[in-house]
Amino acid sequence: MPSVTAQVSLYPLREAHTGPAIAEAVDRFREAGLDVWEGPMSTVVAGDLDAVCNGLRDAFTSAAAQGEVVLVVTLSNACPAPNRSDEDR
Repeated sequence: MPSVTAQVSLYPLREAHTGPAIAEAVDRFREAGLDVWEGPMSTVVAGDLDAVCNGLRDAFTSAAAQGEVVLVVTLSNACPAPNRSDEDR
């Protein structure tokens, strides 16, 4: 399978605290074996296409079980994953 990156934003709706649903989604990405870069507005994940799609499905399913959510994804086979050194900026 080809390697891809995805920029992911999860928006739990009508929730007093959005952090738990987002943290659980990030855990699902890691459990899927994806490389994960957390940012203040979105998360970038990278891996083979099947793993990324499975991780997205699991993250959405987990968040949706807690309430209404919107998941926005930009998927690319052309954009490289961030460098680990970019996290320090």
